[in-house]
Amino acid sequence: MARIIDTEVKNMIGKKVKQYRKAMKMSQQELSDKLEVLAIYICRGSISRIEDQTRTVTDIELWGLAQILKVPINIFFE
Repeated sequence: MARIIDTEVKNMIGKKVKQYRKAMKMSQQELSDKLEVLAIYICRGSISRIEDQTRTVTDIELWGLAQILKVPINIFFE
């Protein structure tokens, strides 16, 4: 079943993902590759869409992003 979110902004964390990824000097592709090691498959293009807030994020993806970016999950919501 398709997820339907009737807003332009589809996540609350994209800007923080980009901020912490860049702070680690990591490319979107490198982030995608590191997530794959955790069996979380988000392609580089989807990382871009997460960061520009045009793609939703699942709880498992959120957990993986926090693990790779070495931040607690709640930091994405501050």
